[in-house]
Amino acid sequence: MKSSRSGTTGGNRVEVALHIRSIVAVRDSKSLHTSAVLIPRAAWSSFLTSMKNRTL
Repeated sequence: MKSSRSGTTGGNRVEVALHIRSIVAVRDSKSLHTSAVLIPRAAWSSFLTSMKNRTL
């Protein structure tokens, strides 16, 4: 999934892969030579909850 703010003309892009069972992979799609950051799914869920609740 790409950031909804990525647009089609370039700019900052973040891709999140959710299809791996216990890991979420996050990467900058403009940086083709760097690896994704692998985050445990529970930590990702906690991060999203904090963002939604504005407690981060």
